[in-house]
Amino acid sequence: MEYRNLILEKKERIAKLILKRPQALNALNSALLKEMLSALEDVAADDAIDVLIITGSGRAFCAGMDLKELGRPFEEEADPLALVVAVFEKIDNFEKPVIAAVNGYAITGGFELAPCADIIIASERAAFADTHARLGLVPGGGNSQRLPRLVGIKKAKEILFTSNMIPAAEAERIGLVNRVVPADRLEEVALEMAQTIVAASQPSIRKIKAMINQGMKVDLGTGLLIEQVEYSRYRAQHKPEAVEAARRQVMERSRSLARELEGKPEG
Repeated sequence: MEYRNLILEKKERIAKLILKRPQALNALNSALLKEMLSALEDVAADDAIDVLIITGSGRAFCAGMDLKELGRPFEEEADPLALVVAVFEKIDNFEKPVIAAVNGYAITGGFELAPCADIIIASERAAFADTHARLGLVPGGGNSQRLPRLVGIKKAKEILFTSNMIPAAEAERIGLVNRVVPADRLEEVALEMAQTIVAASQPSIRKIKAMINQGMKVDLGTGLLIEQVEYSRYRAQHKPEAVEAARRQVMERSRSLARELEGKPEG
């Protein structure tokens, strides 16, 4: 598929999806959403890719739904909210790790997009706001459900009731984002994070992601049972020699880390 509203780059087992509507602050319209679905399916099917980074071009990460499109009649199959939900759920349930590199404004639907990722790294210039209440609307892309799970019920209600802008530093303090970095280092840090993930065991990473996501939907006791079952299944699927090789690799990594912490050269 030829992309007009986004850029999809692939290099060294990492894919980068860049929203490319800077003149509209990367607002989501049907064309962009359809391209995002196509790009996500491409990355999901590509065995040469282990990690996906999503970011925006220009001064915004994403300004939410394109209000011009919301104001127009649409056919049921082109319902922009249905497309939003399809894209966000695709990201939320993506088998491979997803990093959101929030380069600027993440407003309303853009605010809802970022938490669909597994890890959020924000530029110091990033800012978050959910303006549904101010516009006389209610969330449709997940903020009434994902946000309380990220920052707690009380803080989520404050954010959604007031529509106040949340600077990057505050977003990090309340647990909305993992890290805040200088604007000129956002891409570098996101790539470093992706490379660290790529260096790990991908079957383990994907299974851990699935276990966490499953566990978040149930109580702690059930979640621990899920972990025990998945651990047993995972061990059963791997031959003893593979388990031993993995153990040796872990031991070597531990020794390398110890040398690094002590400031000693390897060897």
